[in-house]
Amino acid sequence: MSPISHIRNFSIVAHIDHGKSTLADRLIQFCGGLSEREMSEQVLDNMDIERERGITIKAQTVRLAYTAQNGEEYQLNLMDTPGHVDFGYEVSRSLAACEGSLLVVDASQGVEAQTLANVYKAIDVNHEIVVVLNKMDLPSAEPERIKVQIEEVVGLPADEAIAVSAKTGLGIDEVLEALVHDLPPPEGDRLAPLKALLVDSWYDSYLGVMTLVRVRDGVLKKGMKIRMCATGATHTIERVGIFGPKPTIIDELGPGEVGFINAGVKTVSDAKVGDTITDDRKPCADILPGFKPSVPVVFCGLFPIDSADFPELRSALEKLSLNDSSFSFEAETSAAIGFGFRCGFLGLLHMEVIRERLNREFGLELISTAPSVVYEIERTDGVIEKLHNPADMPDVTKIIGLSEPWITATIMTPDEYLGQVLSLCTERRGEQIDLTYTGSRAMVIYKLPLNEVVFDFYDRLKSITRGYASFDYQMADYRLGDLVKVSILVNGDPVDALSMVVHRDQAENRGRAICIRLKDLIPRQMYKVALQAAIGGKVIARETIAALRKDVTAKCYGGDVSRKRKLLDKQKEGKKRMRQFGKVDIPQNAFFEALKMGDN
Repeated sequence: MSPISHIRNFSIVAHIDHGKSTLADRLIQFCGGLSEREMSEQVLDNMDIERERGITIKAQTVRLAYTAQNGEEYQLNLMDTPGHVDFGYEVSRSLAACEGSLLVVDASQGVEAQTLANVYKAIDVNHEIVVVLNKMDLPSAEPERIKVQIEEVVGLPADEAIAVSAKTGLGIDEVLEALVHDLPPPEGDRLAPLKALLVDSWYDSYLGVMTLVRVRDGVLKKGMKIRMCATGATHTIERVGIFGPKPTIIDELGPGEVGFINAGVKTVSDAKVGDTITDDRKPCADILPGFKPSVPVVFCGLFPIDSADFPELRSALEKLSLNDSSFSFEAETSAAIGFGFRCGFLGLLHMEVIRERLNREFGLELISTAPSVVYEIERTDGVIEKLHNPADMPDVTKIIGLSEPWITATIMTPDEYLGQVLSLCTERRGEQIDLTYTGSRAMVIYKLPLNEVVFDFYDRLKSITRGYASFDYQMADYRLGDLVKVSILVNGDPVDALSMVVHRDQAENRGRAICIRLKDLIPRQMYKVALQAAIGGKVIARETIAALRKDVTAKCYGGDVSRKRKLLDKQKEGKKRMRQFGKVDIPQNAFFEALKMGDN
């Protein structure tokens, strides 16, 4: 057991791809957490998706033992956090469990949008911050310029910034010394009633619900009866352990320590992230504040391809929401696709990752509808309601106005691309708030409607700036807009999975683009198929899929023309009947492909 004065809890914050996970690898290696043989790239990123994409999705924790230069041994609890805007909730959770942060900045690229967002989160929770300049081994590294930039943009003193290369291991010992000497130890009373913060929980198929906790006061031991303050549920602790990074069973967790407990929790809803855990016999007087609840920004419908998989999808979503509490879902039905769930995400990457995890971890084949945002409808009877699904929009006569969410976006870009970035934001109905320069980089702040950002804004931004721009956003407010619902009709039948709410100026382009896309995706039938985009009763775009034709006159050799005519008329009648009763089967991939619209 380390005394509380020798414990340091810290997280690593940085922009995506500035080397957080690699630095965590080097710290683990330096402290002897794993042997050389056990080391791998991105040790803490244990999901396949994380490794393939080179991004961190889940905040992972690890305990390290470090003997400082003064000869004393310290316990370091490290939280590696994601860098992408869509996983901001993971970051805020990790920060709540720590007292200090390592701010990692790429010495060649400098301060990015996410660097700012994450460091401000750390300052909000009163963290001590140690500045680290990574990638010093690169020939393009400019440490002096970046130090000035950190002082100007972030407002932190950077003259003592530690120069490291996480790849080669340069300066790692200096980082560890700075952690020990510059960060404060946690506070807590060992003799007080138990008070612990539930930081994270996940589902293990052998052990049930596992829970990651940070102890504030008191002691957590095996055999203790604990109470979850939010639900009042009581459980007996079966085992207590730490990640070093391998799971290791220990006797107890004291104040300031971070570890996992297994308490035989069977129901997923009992382990609410941000909850306070206390001793059932001697509860604590007040509960911890927890975390700010996350607000889903992007919504989409997830439907199983095989309707028999619906119960499996429900159980998979419950297990995932335990692991990722920023994700929400509720059941819904669609006339075109059947039973499924309406899910809320923090952004498009978050949506993509969840879909991918459902496929890989649970083996589910899914259709997802177009991503949409939450609109506010003001009805004629004075009621204001939220609209999650465009298909549920009431009749136009019952609506006074439709409001859409707007965001405040911070974009950082090299100034040679500034013109293209500004024209992209203007094209997306943006309003410029601010424009500042720091050296050769420009920082633009724009107000943008969220439904313009949801589709492909980020991809476009990356492509016009060759990947150099960075983007971060906060929700701002709702504004009344000239919005319309565009319905897609196949042979006169509306397909609710493809309906969407767009601005009136762009309705025609969006509707036409989807019709053109569907024309390529829906196979030809024995009769003509009309694809239409409509606003109410007014058709704004149309494409026609030509009929397949069987040559019924092939068997006529010579003879009178009336024989051929008779056969053709018979075929015509048949097609007419087919069109009356026939149903066009839209293939499952067509839904997905039609919605990956882009600007083409």
